[in-house]
Amino acid sequence: MYVADSRGTPAPAVTPEPQAAVPGISPGRRAALAPTVLALGTVSLITDVSSEMVTAVLPLYLVAGLGLSPLGFGLLDGIYNGISALVRLTGGHLGDRLGRHKALAGLGYGLSALCKPLLLLAHTLPAIGAVLALDRTGKGLRTAPRDALISLAAAPEDRGRAFGVHRAMDTAGALIGPLLAFLILRGAADGYDAVFTVSACVAALGVLVLVLFVPGRRTEPAPGAEPVSLRAAFGLLGLRDLRRISLCALLLGLCTVSDAFVFLLLQRATGIADRWFALLPLGTAAAFFLLALPLGRLADRIGRWRVFLGGHLALLLAYGLLLAGGAGNGHSTVLPYAVLLLHGGFYAATDGVLMAAAAGAVPEEHRGGGLALVQTGQALARFVASLGFGAAWTVWGPRPALAVAAVLLAAAAAACALLRPADAMDAGSAGSAESAEPAGARAD
Repeated sequence: MYVADSRGTPAPAVTPEPQAAVPGISPGRRAALAPTVLALGTVSLITDVSSEMVTAVLPLYLVAGLGLSPLGFGLLDGIYNGISALVRLTGGHLGDRLGRHKALAGLGYGLSALCKPLLLLAHTLPAIGAVLALDRTGKGLRTAPRDALISLAAAPEDRGRAFGVHRAMDTAGALIGPLLAFLILRGAADGYDAVFTVSACVAALGVLVLVLFVPGRRTEPAPGAEPVSLRAAFGLLGLRDLRRISLCALLLGLCTVSDAFVFLLLQRATGIADRWFALLPLGTAAAFFLLALPLGRLADRIGRWRVFLGGHLALLLAYGLLLAGGAGNGHSTVLPYAVLLLHGGFYAATDGVLMAAAAGAVPEEHRGGGLALVQTGQALARFVASLGFGAAWTVWGPRPALAVAAVLLAAAAAACALLRPADAMDAGSAGSAESAEPAGARAD
């Protein structure tokens, strides 16, 4: 990590961040990861400690503490996971247009940090919904510019590894956050308020690290490239591979039960006590942390689309185990570990891998907007899925709702197996979208 120099002159046109030669390492071995990837991983680690502290206690706080119905909780959870879709395109487009992905990411991180103390004041459904919407607005602004920075810093053949390392560091924060929330709930008199207060302090630290240590780079369009505009951004869907990736992300997102509902279903299936509920995200995060880098490397070798679809098959198996566990067969001691392992494996095989696959299908000067298109479709789909699952739970009950979700997920996965992008993009090689002359860069 290093402090960005704000007085730099235009740098040579390079796509990946240059790597220094390391004595004792043969030329055939992979170079060390770019400082940008490691710096952003550190920011994400700290920020996820803050975010996951809140995420770990939010379902129980809303349902048990404030007495919200499953439908009301589904509405809030949909807002928490889906409202960012309304601004992701804005963040990605502005990052491309201004050439300042770091500035947009910093704005998003800062906005989310400001929302954490507001949870201390919100005690009604409209107020909590407004705070969560503002928090997710910050996430929407930062996600595409951050992922654009990662993809621009990494060589095309190493993008799966770069995103895997970033997601592993990000998930290390997701491991620490629920554990810290659990300890605070056990030791503080006003447990929820204490969790929200500590979360706000940690979020502010993440913003400070971003400002000081994440290198800023201004991207410039390649000679003869189409100017960056909203019309050009949406025109990216004319690229066959990006169109197929976006459609598949949307279809599969519509069939994905949100994390919070998975944890509530697991608690019902196993009889886990309320005091242990905040530790359930820890199991998912641990599996994600352990598998993110190996699956990222595997995706670089055997094809990102195969790994991406394999992750959804793991999620489908987790749904099957939850259905079997809730069928009156008794509480299995293995069930929680198996479900959380599959749940974390699903994220390890899909989150960064999807971005690595999409980056290879988008020209560099439109990288933020192209990634935002994929993220937006997925986020909107998960927003609809959360609302639909909450309504189905309220009307039919949890097991029938989950059974319908499992059937839909299996059908969507089969359809996406046919809609796969071209093999060149799938394998992570530099395809047509990256054959254009790379954009120049200069320091912020």
